[in-house]
Amino acid sequence: MSKELIARLSEQRANIYEGVKATLDRAEAEKRDLSVEEQAEFEARNVDLDSLGARIKTLQEFEQRSADLVASIAARPQVADDPREQRASEPDPAVELRKFLAGESGKGIEFRAPADRPFGTQRAAELRDLSKLTAGAGANTVKIGFYERLMAHLIEVSGMLRAGATVLNTTSGEQIQIPKTTAHSSAALTAEGAAIAESDPTFGQVALDAFKYANLIQISRELVADTSVDLLGYVAMQAGRAVGNAFGTHLVLGTGAAQPQGIAPVATVGVTGGAGVAGAFTADNLIDLFYSVIEPYRMSSSCGWLLRDATMASVRKLKDGNGAYIWAVGAGGAPDEILGKPVRTDPNVAAVALGSRSVLFGDMSQYYVRLVNGIRFERSDDFAFSSDLVTFRTIIRGDGDLVDLTGAVKCYVGNAA
Repeated sequence: MSKELIARLSEQRANIYEGVKATLDRAEAEKRDLSVEEQAEFEARNVDLDSLGARIKTLQEFEQRSADLVASIAARPQVADDPREQRASEPDPAVELRKFLAGESGKGIEFRAPADRPFGTQRAAELRDLSKLTAGAGANTVKIGFYERLMAHLIEVSGMLRAGATVLNTTSGEQIQIPKTTAHSSAALTAEGAAIAESDPTFGQVALDAFKYANLIQISRELVADTSVDLLGYVAMQAGRAVGNAFGTHLVLGTGAAQPQGIAPVATVGVTGGAGVAGAFTADNLIDLFYSVIEPYRMSSSCGWLLRDATMASVRKLKDGNGAYIWAVGAGGAPDEILGKPVRTDPNVAAVALGSRSVLFGDMSQYYVRLVNGIRFERSDDFAFSSDLVTFRTIIRGDGDLVDLTGAVKCYVGNAA
């Protein structure tokens, strides 16, 4: 059912964009700007495009979680031949979840990412049991998909993690060194018998540390005992978004001094905008930015665009020299595209302005993110004992830096004038 709904919503989104293009084309054919009514309609349709895109994304995540749950259930060993006996022996997830949240089972359990699995592919949490309680005491019903949900919400608010950055999971937090290329070697026409000129590539290193980002959530024991809503989903959403917002900001804008090195400050300038337009870009600017990235990087499966949502409305109006719009709606829930390459949004990318790096394009896999033991999720019944609150703590340790500085990722910069 969800797949059919995704298809219908994708078609609806495509139809809305066709209407947007029709309005823009009509104004262009009449050689005028959008009227006040047309501009209001354009803005409203852009909101609809973004809203439908968010709904499609939510449904896709639901489909993935459902598939993961089905797979995990199918993988469980059969504990009884009689299905009725098996059902009777299985704990009620809602009851066990409430027990976990209240500290009656699984006390001291800490959720972490398996360090030997690629980021984003984990399908269950690793349990670090700090007491002698077993997973069968109720933790199994809690762990299914919980780590996945934490990660989904972390990725949701970080455009860099969605854009294809290379993520390294390590089991400990000591500094690691990543070799990087700072310049390539070159060749030259050489006469017969003449000495061949030496041209060596130059290398450097990127040091990735383990900066800590943490979030604390406190819930009254009354709420834990009385709630009939998806409290686990709420905790996962709040915790994942909190650490994702904090970490994600630095992955884009970080200075590299006692924090990750963001991609925007170190991206190579590919195109500088024209003067007198307050930093705005044209279709030609974005086309030039596209081709300023050399083909090996441009053809990478991780190559794409990164900009903020508010910038998208401007991109949707632009046409190339042949009169074709450079932005295209994603089909079947796929990412939208600019000039045939996927575009991701991140609120931390700068807005269009003078001297602003408002558009990034290139091979995002050349940006490395280091995570130490994934996400830690812990509960304490004692921290706020005097207030009768249950405390949940979420922690990630990580770092990030652009490893290839030879132009793998480039940016558009608004003119300073």
